[in-house]
Amino acid sequence: MSASRFKISSLVTLSLMAFGACTFNESAGDHNNSFSTADSTFHYISRTEYAEQLYGFWLGQCIANWTGLVTEMDKIGNIGEIRTGDFYTRESWGQPDQPSIWGEGVPSDLSPTIDFVFRDTTEIWGADDDTDIEYMYQHLLYTHKNNLLTPDQIRDGWLKHIKPEEENYLWVSNQKAFDLMKDGIRPPDTGNPDRNEYYDMIDAQLSTEIFGLFSPSRPDVALRIAHLPIQTVARNEAEDISNFYITMHSLASLNTDKSMRQRILWMARNARELLPDSSYPAKMFDYTLKLYRSGIPWENTRDSLYYRYQVNQEDGYDMTSRELYCNGCFAAGINFASSLVSLFYGEGDLKNTLKIGTLAGWDSDNPTATWGGLIGFMIGKKGVEEAFGRKFSNRFYIHRTRQSFPGDGIDTFDVMARKGITVTERVILEELKGKVITEKDLWAIPIKTEPIPYFPFTSGKDL
Repeated sequence: MSASRFKISSLVTLSLMAFGACTFNESAGDHNNSFSTADSTFHYISRTEYAEQLYGFWLGQCIANWTGLVTEMDKIGNIGEIRTGDFYTRESWGQPDQPSIWGEGVPSDLSPTIDFVFRDTTEIWGADDDTDIEYMYQHLLYTHKNNLLTPDQIRDGWLKHIKPEEENYLWVSNQKAFDLMKDGIRPPDTGNPDRNEYYDMIDAQLSTEIFGLFSPSRPDVALRIAHLPIQTVARNEAEDISNFYITMHSLASLNTDKSMRQRILWMARNARELLPDSSYPAKMFDYTLKLYRSGIPWENTRDSLYYRYQVNQEDGYDMTSRELYCNGCFAAGINFASSLVSLFYGEGDLKNTLKIGTLAGWDSDNPTATWGGLIGFMIGKKGVEEAFGRKFSNRFYIHRTRQSFPGDGIDTFDVMARKGITVTERVILEELKGKVITEKDLWAIPIKTEPIPYFPFTSGKDL
């Protein structure tokens, strides 16, 4: 990877002391660790609260994933052999679902109308490709007890836990990487464009966002531990986009005293600094943010992105000219642009973000799952339940899509969160050189004091 693609050295110098790092007012030092929790050179996180947030990540991601699946590939535009008519608008919410491009004229069986999809406390959430590879990576990190998976660990994990025959819930780059692994190729060669022609599809986004949560407040380390998993299936702009999402997840632990809108925009603006300015993801970000700030409706922004990138192929985004199936509806690029629409216009509100993401078009379950997991983490289990005014199932069936996990594939969000805590604590201690304040149930994470971030909070309307 070129130096320009790891422009993280300035991003991670967050000057957390100035931008709302969690602090505690106790003056007494922790006797086990011989330092004070008032020490401003550390960022403090409650382990108990973090577990509740990891639960919220899985719950929010499942709600979003299954809701977005209702409209997945219903609307991809009107270019090429597959034409899907006008895009959905906000008025489409609650209206009958229309068939997807592979629905053979039949709407989704998940819901007769475009609406939220829930699993009650007596039911169970099924795994899908937006959750199952992340589940597998957490399992591998937990069982191998290391922080950076090796090529053999990734290959062996894929071969053990992914079904060799259809239906195995793999597509494009993930499927190609899996085929290469079966032929003896190891990561990162499985994502090499010379071997994997789908390297610029959306796959890495689905499988690596969770690495940001394993390195709270430190995206530099998050990107290092996610580097090989990303390159297992992606390169170039698709890799940059995955780095963007991972960075946002790593930054989600900060500035908890600010509004959700402020936090979302600050996280996004800082993650933007990872994108090379000349690249189409950077230009997609800048253009989408500009339209959001102009005050036009989200539908107009989505339509403008469609014409700019798929009709006119501006800013170097040439997917249409490649004449791929469904006009590259699985591509990392157009789905990145679509995800920014729901992120900006949703303004940190879970329900609004998921509604917009579900209606925005293309591979609609992917952006919704990304932001559902992120916002679910930020507000935690309790916040997700309060947003919808109800309780949900806490059980998760990984064997719907994968295989060979303990307990016949039935897990719970509580256990998944506890395993996430174990992985995160090991990263904090070994990679971040942090500490555990046992008596206070806190992590102490050293604050980097190198250059300040690009986008501090301001008193203005927008960041």
